[in-house]
Amino acid sequence: MNAGQRTDADAPPAAKPPTRPASPTLAAPPARRVVGPPEWHARIQLILTVTDAMAIAVTMVAAQAFWLGAAVEVQVGWVQVDYTLVGCVIALIWMFFLAATRSRQPRILSSGVLEYQRVLNATLLAFGTTAILAFLLQVAVSRGYFLIALPLGAVLVLANRWCWRQYLDRARRRDTYVDHAMIIGRRDDVQRLTRALAKNRSAGLRPVAACVLDDDLRPVDDLRGGVLPRIPRASLVRGASSAAVDVVVVAGEMPGGREDVRRLGWDLEGTHAELILESRLTDIAGPRLHLRPVEGLPLVYVTLPQFTGLTYVTKRLLDIVLSLTAVVLLSPVLLLIALIIRLGDRGPALFRQVRIGADGQPFTMLKFRSMRTDAEEVLARLKEQDEGAGLLFKMKDDPRITRVGKVLRKLSLDELPQFLNVLGGSMSVVGPRPPLPSEVAAYEGDVSRRLLIKPGITGLWQVSGRSDLSWEESVRLDLVYVENWSITGDLALIARTVLTVLRREGAY
Repeated sequence: MNAGQRTDADAPPAAKPPTRPASPTLAAPPARRVVGPPEWHARIQLILTVTDAMAIAVTMVAAQAFWLGAAVEVQVGWVQVDYTLVGCVIALIWMFFLAATRSRQPRILSSGVLEYQRVLNATLLAFGTTAILAFLLQVAVSRGYFLIALPLGAVLVLANRWCWRQYLDRARRRDTYVDHAMIIGRRDDVQRLTRALAKNRSAGLRPVAACVLDDDLRPVDDLRGGVLPRIPRASLVRGASSAAVDVVVVAGEMPGGREDVRRLGWDLEGTHAELILESRLTDIAGPRLHLRPVEGLPLVYVTLPQFTGLTYVTKRLLDIVLSLTAVVLLSPVLLLIALIIRLGDRGPALFRQVRIGADGQPFTMLKFRSMRTDAEEVLARLKEQDEGAGLLFKMKDDPRITRVGKVLRKLSLDELPQFLNVLGGSMSVVGPRPPLPSEVAAYEGDVSRRLLIKPGITGLWQVSGRSDLSWEESVRLDLVYVENWSITGDLALIARTVLTVLRREGAY
C-alpha cells in the first residue's frame, strides 16, 4: 500500500441522512395503504357495464322479434347479412358511447340528472352514428326497427341506472360505497360542510378528518357521536394517506386565497386523492354554470332563470299532456274516492281553498276532503300544538282528519283533484308549494320570488321531506326550484315523487 493512501478504517464515519420527526398528532400509517381510487369505483363501473349490456341485448332482441320476426336478413351492398349481426354492431356502438360520454363516472352516480343526461346523449349518438354508417355502407336497416329500439333501449338503460341509484343510496346510508373526505378550511366552515354532508348521505362523501386553518381550538363534531381527528396543514399529505382519504374538500375560502388552493393542489400531486372546492354560489344548479378561462382566470358564467320563452311554453305543454292523461286514466279512481268520502260523513267530497299562484294571483285549489266538515272551527284551539315551525300549521296526529282522510293523505290521493287546477292553468305539475294568502302577506325579502312561477302539485319540497320540513326549509327549497327549474329537472322530480309517495315519507 502506497504511503499516504487512506484505508477504509481511516475514513471518517459516513454522515447519517437527516430524519424528519414524526408528527405527534398522527398515528403511523396503516399497513394497507390506499394507492389508487377506492375499490368500489371499479366495482360499480363493472356492474353498470354488465347490466347496461344486458339491457341493450334485451332491446336488440325485442326490436327484432316485435318488428322483424326471428330470422330476417338485411342487404349490405350485394351481401345478405342476418339482422342479429346488425343488432350486435349497434350494441357495440351503444356501449362505446356510454363509455365515451363517461356515463359511469363514479362522481356523478346517485345524485343529480347528469348521469341520465349522459345516458340519453350516448343513446342519441349511438343511433345517429348507426344511421350514418348504414347510409354510407348502403345497409337497408328497417326504420321500424330503429323506432322500436331507440325508445325501448333508452327506457331500459335509464331504468337500470335508476335501480342501481336506489341501491347506492341505501348502501351509502350504511356507509358503504362512499369516498372518505378530509375537510380543510376555517373551523366554522369545516363544521358547516361536515353537517351538510352528514345530512345528505347520498352524496357519497364521509368526513373522516379535518384540517383547520384558523386558531379556533373547538373540536369539529362528526355528527356521529365523536369528533373529526385534526391534521396539521404541514402534514396534510401524510395525514391524508394515514386516514385513507379519497377526496380533500375545501370549505369556504382559504386564508391565502387562490395561492393556497394552488399549493394544496400541488401537495396532492402523486396521491390518488381528488380536490373539491366548495362553490360560494349556493343554491345554483350545475347546468346554469359555465366555466370560461380568461388569462388564467376561471370566469364562471351564471345563466339567469327563465320565466318566459320557449322553455316555459314547453313546460305548459308538458303540464297539459300529463294532467289530461292523469284525469282520463284515473277518472274511475277519482269517482270512487269521491263516493267513499260522501258515504263517510255525508259531507262534500272536494275541499276548496284559496291559494296564491303566479304573480300573486289568487285561485281556488281543489283537494279531496280529508278532514271533518268543522275543521276550521276546531283549528283555533289546536294551534297551540302547532308542529309547523313557521307560518304553517302542522300536526302529526291532527284530530280533524277522518279515517278515510288518513288513508288519502298517506297515499297522497287527496291531491289528485289538483290535476284539474293544472288543466285550468292555475297550477303546474311541478313547482313551489301553493301558499295561503295569510302566508304571502307575511312574506319578507326574497321569499316573494316563489310567486314568479305557478305552484305545483309536487316539487323539491315534496321529495325532500314534505310535512317533516320546517317552513323555512320548505321556502328555501322552493326558491332553489324557482331559480334552477328545467324540463329535465321537472321529469326527474316527477320520478322522485312517485318513489316518495310509495315510501309514504313525510305524509300526514
